[in-house]
Amino acid sequence: MAGIRDAGFVHCTPVQAKCLVHTLKRCDVTVQSQTGTGKTAAFLITIFQLILDGKLPAGKKAMVIAPTRELAVQIEKDAQLLGKHLNISMATFFGGVSYGSQEESLSNDVQLMIGTPGRLLDLGQKRKFNFRDVQILVIDEADRLFDMGFLPDIRRMLRQMPPFNKRITMLYSATLSMRVKALAWDHMNNPVEIRIEPEKVTVDAVTQILYHVGKYEKISLLLGVLAKDKPESAVIFTNTKHAAITVAKRLSLNGYQCSYLIGDMPQAKRLKTVEDAKNGKIHFLVATDVASRGLHIEDLSMVINYDLPEDIENYVHRIGRTARVGKKGKAISLVSPDFVHSLAAIEKYIHMEIPVEWADDDMFVKDETAGMHIRSGLKPRPVHKRSGDSRPRNPKRPPTRQEMRPGRPETSAKPRMSAPRKPHQHEAKLNRNGSPEERCAYYRAKYGENFRPPGDK
Repeated sequence: MAGIRDAGFVHCTPVQAKCLVHTLKRCDVTVQSQTGTGKTAAFLITIFQLILDGKLPAGKKAMVIAPTRELAVQIEKDAQLLGKHLNISMATFFGGVSYGSQEESLSNDVQLMIGTPGRLLDLGQKRKFNFRDVQILVIDEADRLFDMGFLPDIRRMLRQMPPFNKRITMLYSATLSMRVKALAWDHMNNPVEIRIEPEKVTVDAVTQILYHVGKYEKISLLLGVLAKDKPESAVIFTNTKHAAITVAKRLSLNGYQCSYLIGDMPQAKRLKTVEDAKNGKIHFLVATDVASRGLHIEDLSMVINYDLPEDIENYVHRIGRTARVGKKGKAISLVSPDFVHSLAAIEKYIHMEIPVEWADDDMFVKDETAGMHIRSGLKPRPVHKRSGDSRPRNPKRPPTRQEMRPGRPETSAKPRMSAPRKPHQHEAKLNRNGSPEERCAYYRAKYGENFRPPGDK
């Protein structure tokens, strides 16, 4: 209760009220809940209370599986806040950093493990801990884990854990898809299904505005939005890493204190960027969807979709960075022709039409970087050219229409033009330094006695 007071919680959110009734009785639950509804506190309070009640035997562990490093770190910080007055050891486990400190925490018999699937499996394979010791399991953001390809890893871990009737399992997801339900059917003990409707998260708490804009006017309009609303802090989402870097650089050159967050950043730099954003050292952060979940900035004023997301669920996750736990926020989307195709699906998903405002000339602020070529510094993806005309067709591949023309061979391969042969080292030496008689003798030995030098009749 002291930790709950420190966190500033007074009343349960809907997801907390519905979950705690069942989880404190050691019942399995599958929960559909959007980001920002307080579900992290729901499962952390359950874990702490079960440990205090002696439901976690000595040497056994509680484990929280999260899809991203940022989310794992955020869960640990919430756990440290809520469990500040408890003698419960906890640690995070994720890739991109050395194993040393993480293995040391396991040797000290950590009780609460929070981590990403890859690193947890690595540590298990190295026998640093035994999955059989996991008595309380939380799978957070299950749909995101599946989208990132972690479903085989999750099943692999579950098979190494105690049977479903010998542990407590809580599964949280933004959508209870068929894959999520199949996992619950196979690996959970008659879970109670809890659904929190998402409409109030996106409609009531967040003021949404949409601007239609040309592709090459987006920076100018973005500067106009920032100048008009003057947000104290904002997260600006792009669909690609290249766009995130270039937008951040253009904002910086226009006088805004700005940084970027992408998936390819070194782990230490990513953590420092997130920490600086939370502490107010960075007021404007440009990010890809790697930050749409697990990034919790207190009192975030605004979310801007510089690119409208192609994944419709990511729209909800993005704008969920603001208006968290009942607070108000603002979400602005700049819709250009290259990403407008997802607008109708997003509006259908959130059951509303996003209000449209039309930008007048005053909204377009002069971009000081106009005409400048801003390099992202990212290495271009290697392009593997398929030279189908220069290699025989794979017999397992169906023939192309060109190959099926009557009167033509199975493959239309053209003979390669061989490069001019370079003279051998000894041949080149003779050509340069040998006498005519020596050169003639060399070529007769090579080409036959009927060799005659040019001009010799």
